Amino acid sequence: MSSTSTPQKEPIIVARDLYKTYGDLVAVDHIDFKIYPGECFGFLGPHGAGKTTTMKMIYGFSPITSGHLTVFGLPVQSHSRQIRARLGICPQEDNLDPDFTVLENLLVYARYFGIPKSVALDRALQLLDFFDLLHKKDQIIRTLSGGMKRRLLLARAMINHPEVLILDEPTTGLDPQARHAIWDRILSFKEQGVTILLTTHYMEEAERLCDRLVIMDHGRILVEGRPQQLIHDLVGHEVIEIYPANGFVDRIRERFPDLEVETYHNRLEIFLRESDTEVTEYILEHLQPPSLYVRRATLEDVFFKMTGRQLRD
Repeated sequence: MSSTSTPQKEPIIVARDLYKTYGDLVAVDHIDFKIYPGECFGFLGPHGAGKTTTMKMIYGFSPITSGHLTVFGLPVQSHSRQIRARLGICPQEDNLDPDFTVLENLLVYARYFGIPKSVALDRALQLLDFFDLLHKKDQIIRTLSGGMKRRLLLARAMINHPEVLILDEPTTGLDPQARHAIWDRILSFKEQGVTILLTTHYMEEAERLCDRLVIMDHGRILVEGRPQQLIHDLVGHEVIEIYPANGFVDRIRERFPDLEVETYHNRLEIFLRESDTEVTEYILEHLQPPSLYVRRATLEDVFFKMTGRQLRD
């Protein structure tokens, strides 16, 4: 009995050898990626890694210096207007119009897409209801909390029923309740088939939302893959944290020479694979450290491993 495999979808965004400079500064350094319809694709990296610049090139705000970049099969250099009409963009900064009410912000934005007034009103009210903002529709912007403003920016980004939703750090500065509320809305749009591009500094957010992601630094892509696969391949299964590290590093490395062991500010981290079953028992029985914590490996461990722990300006 023969079987046929489902054909691979054509990518909705393709970048090849993408390069961007600002004078002598190389912001994006010859990167390649493909994004497929219906997936959530993440761009992670420290400040200045090139994430936001890449996003801006995708929606035509910043011209590419060289390379190849297409969205919906269209080159961004020559079709930026047609591309933007099919995108929803939620920027980092709050650029809501303070002179308009919540509802007016959506209605005025809908005019840029030529949406008829009656259709725009119906969509705006539905979106405000979806984002739990309907009771605020006649309020001016300065009366909203930070979480409400972020939800309104997301609602505005969806007013034109976009095929691709671009989210540039959508939950920065929000409390956990507001962050989770936005995650729920993003997942709902993904279930409806919207392709989502996400930049974030929250590793839990990327791990929760992204089907695939890249980690960038200094304008280059360091690694690409599915979050759980990256964790498995680059870090392992669990992490043991010991504090203080003094006196333990050499003994652990002598007993388990193949283990990956790192120290950071006198804290020892030991990365375990599924096969490293003896390590924890040995440490507890023979070393008896004053403080030991065992946790699952996370995407944050991958991030630090690839980009380092030094502070960035």
